[in-house]
Parts: sequence; C-alpha cells; structure tokens
Amino acid sequence: MSERAAPFHCPYCGDEDLRPGEQAAHGAWECRACNRAFQLKYLGLLARGVQRADSGGDHI
Repeated sequence: MSERAAPFHCPYCGDEDLRPGEQAAHGAWECRACNRAFQLKYLGLLARGVQRADSGGDHI
C-alpha cells in the first residue's frame, strides 16, 4: 500500500487523530482518541459496470 492511502478518520470512533502504527504490519494505524489500532488493506478493483464484448448483451 502506498503512502497516499491514508485514512481520514478512525473507523471505530470517527476521530481524526490518527498516527501510523508501530506494529510490523504494513498499513497499520493507531487512533489516539479511542486507543484502537487497525490496518488498511487494498483488495483490488471492482468490476462494476464492466461488460464483456462477447456477452451478447446490448452495448451502451
């Protein structure tokens, strides 16, 4: 995960006082407000709205 992928708020309490985690896990973050640690992980791209050319459906 790149350095650009940083959370804007804690997924648990919503606070914005986040710091990079000290754990060995890449993408780990710590919330200073609720004292929780969490990890960001990129899973991949979604295929929403993508149509295959050989699907036989109407083309937009």
